[in-house]
Amino acid sequence: MVRRAPPDDYVLDTLMPDLIGHDRAPSAFIVYLKLWHACGGPGRRGVGLSLSNLAAETGLSKSSVQNALRGLERRGFVSVRRTSPTAVPIYEVLAPWRR
Repeated sequence: MVRRAPPDDYVLDTLMPDLIGHDRAPSAFIVYLKLWHACGGPGRRGVGLSLSNLAAETGLSKSSVQNALRGLERRGFVSVRRTSPTAVPIYEVLAPWRR
């Protein structure tokens, strides 16, 4: 059983307005919250989810999830590991503001 961690205040107070208002990427915020929940918070185990599953579980299109993940990875909010080009990616939630 995964121990769920509630999102930090930073996620709702700073990251949400930044991703939704400034970057105009509400899908990135939704994907980040989903991954936070699935992983149990930052610093916990990574979770393997296909793009199709992430899309279905968030209600977003697959291309929206792909774009969101690209942006989150570029900004250092998500780490993505792949064991092979066709393997299901392992996502780890990062919290760079906790440094």
